[in-house]
Amino acid sequence: MIILGLTGSIGMGKSTVSKMARRLGVPVYDADAEVHRLQGPGGKLVEAIDALFPGVGGEAGVDRVALGRHVLGDKGALARLERLIHPVLVESRRDFLRRHRSRRVVILDVPLLFEKGGWRSVDASVVVSAPAWKQARRVLARPNMNPLKLRNIRRLQMPDHIKRQRADFVIDNGGSVHRTMSQLRHLLACVSAHGVRYCRSCGKSSSTPKRPA
Repeated sequence: MIILGLTGSIGMGKSTVSKMARRLGVPVYDADAEVHRLQGPGGKLVEAIDALFPGVGGEAGVDRVALGRHVLGDKGALARLERLIHPVLVESRRDFLRRHRSRRVVILDVPLLFEKGGWRSVDASVVVSAPAWKQARRVLARPNMNPLKLRNIRRLQMPDHIKRQRADFVIDNGGSVHRTMSQLRHLLACVSAHGVRYCRSCGKSSSTPKRPA
């Protein structure tokens, strides 16, 4: 099994690439979706999060907007929340890998792959990138989002140019959906055929993912 770690800053299109991979039949573990499930109605972590931040939990699960007011801009509060969530995510990820151990390639979709050291647990990292102006336009179109919140989120994330330098593969998601899909298809074919060793055709055209020098 080859484990690819998929990441990218907010608004870069990581979730789009993740959905494309699923359509191509690749098993994807979505860390964000798992957190949503754990915090949703009847979720395993609702009670514990409400105990940590009183008033954010209820029958409908955790109020993510209210939770965000507690943790955005407060590194100590965010660290406490992460210490609560991390062990549960580790176990669910292990379950995912056990279920799909017979597959050639699987993807771990992890927003903070580099920031939290998750890159050490994968065979190769894949960064989804796009121009900063396009990132901002996408994010600010979301409900409950504003420039201040975007700046706070960006401060928590490694800058895009550093992620691209550290990545084994970079998918440019600044163009058309077709171009993004072409890069993903090439990446998966390359990894399936050659493992994570260098593929000479990577980075030769706009339809292939980039391999940083």
